[in-house]
Amino acid sequence: MSTLLVYRWRLAPDGYATRRQLRALGLRPGGQDVAAQLERPRRRRGPLVAYLYRIDRARPVRPMTPARRAALAAAMAARRTCPVCRQDRGYCIPRSLGMCAPCHDNPTAEEASRVR
Repeated sequence: MSTLLVYRWRLAPDGYATRRQLRALGLRPGGQDVAAQLERPRRRRGPLVAYLYRIDRARPVRPMTPARRAALAAAMAARRTCPVCRQDRGYCIPRSLGMCAPCHDNPTAEEASRVR
């Protein structure tokens, strides 16, 4: 059974990075296990924990292919399209409303029966 190395906040040695730091370097963990963790103490709750990966074992980020780019564009277009008025609103439709703000603020009888 292996235990993780634990470092205090801002005291991790060189050669370790979080997922976000790896991404900023153009890398990804690449299947490696967590090598260590950072703990940032808090007063009234448990410590914040950040997992660290070894930079020398990280792999480059996979490049964006045309098919992946098209799938991502289609998914984002679906999130921007109102299901009631079928218009691309230019922003992601709030899941709490389920429709764009104009449709939510001014429902007609037809739209109200369709949504409820």
